[in-house]
Amino acid sequence: MKCEIMIYREIQNIGFIGLGVMGSPMCKNLIKNKNWNILVHDLDRVKEKDLQNQGASIAKNQEEVFNNSDMVITCLPGGDFVRDLYFGDKQLVSKLASKKLIVDMSTSQPDLMIELNKHIINKGSYFADAPIARTRQAAKDGTLAIMVGSDKIVYEKILPVLEYMGKDIMYCGQVGTGQMTKILNNMILFETVVALSEAANIAEKYDINVKDLFKNISKCSGDSFALRNHGLKSIAEDYYPTPAFSSEYALKDLSYALDLGKTHKLNLPGANSAKKLLEASIKNGDKDLYFPVIKKHLS
Repeated sequence: MKCEIMIYREIQNIGFIGLGVMGSPMCKNLIKNKNWNILVHDLDRVKEKDLQNQGASIAKNQEEVFNNSDMVITCLPGGDFVRDLYFGDKQLVSKLASKKLIVDMSTSQPDLMIELNKHIINKGSYFADAPIARTRQAAKDGTLAIMVGSDKIVYEKILPVLEYMGKDIMYCGQVGTGQMTKILNNMILFETVVALSEAANIAEKYDINVKDLFKNISKCSGDSFALRNHGLKSIAEDYYPTPAFSSEYALKDLSYALDLGKTHKLNLPGANSAKKLLEASIKNGDKDLYFPVIKKHLS
């Protein structure tokens, strides 16, 4: 019944909390729809000002975002930040008004999403977890992959908003399944980057040009999104920029997958190998560099 009532409420005011590497360009794409008023909040005042120059309004604090928005999007560095925002000192989830749409686009634990959903439903509002995938350039271009876990009618309601930020928007199932899809996707990605790094190191020892090798493999069964992006654009070029999806962030996401496996006592040798390389990268001072830098730490 709640979802049936909600569908008649139009989205006019969207609040956006978290203007990081991905959040800022995502929010700028929302501003392109002149029918929405965009209210932003971030700890970085420079980033807030940048969005204000694009047409957004700046909120005094997080409470103002929740109070004055029909839909609130949060895009934070990880589960700890999400938990602190909603369940921390300010207890924002307990102050939430009814008939709000809350969409978390961070990458965090599925169980946290399920817990958050229960509290939001009890307040008469509606929740979706909608983590994102692809590159910083995709965030700028509005071509992200977005994996949504929610009631189907909530998904249909937020879809026109998500379409300003993403190209491939997937309905994954109930709350938590968006995060599950994202976490397992990233686990596969990290393990693939390990394989690409191993191949590159072998090629270099035999004086084979890594870029040529990867271009050739892209026409064979070893082709993948990771090869065409992380392999050709980063590993083959020894190019590990910052800010980008860092070793530190990658290890955080991978830890969620390992925790899921641990819950059911599953052996995950590939994921554990990637974990050791990411830990070595961080220990040796590369925590802020683009995570394919693990290539340097294979030996």
